[in-house]
Amino acid sequence: MFQKSIAFMALSLALSYSSHAAAKHKLLFFTKSSGYEHEVISYKKGQPSFAEKIFLEFGAKESWDFVFSKDGSKFSPEYLAGFDAVIFYTTGDLTTEGTDKQPAMSPAGKQALLDYVKGGKGFIGLHSASDTFHTANESKKGQDRFQNHGKVADPYICLLGGEFIMHGTQQVATNTVIDKKFPGFENLNDTFAFSEEWYSLKDFNPDIHVLTVIDAPKMEGPAYQRPAYPSTWAREEGKGRVFYTAMGHRNDVWTNPTFQSILIGAIHWATRDVDAEIPPNLTKSAPGAMTNPTYVAPKPAAVPAAPAPAAK
Repeated sequence: MFQKSIAFMALSLALSYSSHAAAKHKLLFFTKSSGYEHEVISYKKGQPSFAEKIFLEFGAKESWDFVFSKDGSKFSPEYLAGFDAVIFYTTGDLTTEGTDKQPAMSPAGKQALLDYVKGGKGFIGLHSASDTFHTANESKKGQDRFQNHGKVADPYICLLGGEFIMHGTQQVATNTVIDKKFPGFENLNDTFAFSEEWYSLKDFNPDIHVLTVIDAPKMEGPAYQRPAYPSTWAREEGKGRVFYTAMGHRNDVWTNPTFQSILIGAIHWATRDVDAEIPPNLTKSAPGAMTNPTYVAPKPAAVPAAPAPAAK
């Protein structure tokens, strides 16, 4: 039955977007990790990452030309002008070399990205894209990470529409689909659930159009002791289109038909193959979303016991 459902969803996707198959798009998949580098986007012996292999499969079917890069120094108005949309799977302050030692993005490069989207292009953030350019360097702090900043949040966070706080133990969680008219959501069930590293998020831009809401109260761990909140959304930034989903940590999520349907639909929307109505709906779909989990100070490190005196 599961194999049949996958086949049906794949066929539905093909039929839904067959009229757009001729649309050739060039897409940048940017995966610099100035913070933690996720396994799904890491290179092994010079081979494409697991996520890149999935995108290559998408590209062959959808006439998409992907460019894969971890080099932040390339970001400029001229460089970005060559892409119809940019996809981020990143961590940390990308203006620093950081963990992966790949070239950093300049402050001007960051501004070029913001201007690129505002000028009318597409931006898709996956999973740890919300763990990127933290407001006031909050990734290095404690209680401050649990505060909302609104309009004074980092410009990148304002563009994305939300910011990562923390995550708990990987577990199965239920997500409710809010808008089944949005591209990629047409054939999904009313709810879906699978095991994932689910992010607890904050500082939602009030203009986001929520697409999925995660049932946090039924999850385990202090990261989720809060009301239900968005896990996927879309919004407009100037003339541009922005999409984010917190999913994408695990390899098996990347092969999951629900995630693939959502991701393919997002790319079609971000590149303007299809349109969708995206009115703000945060207060209606997740009225308690701005209530963050309570900060719990870490326990002090245990003091090693003094060695026992030597026997005489």
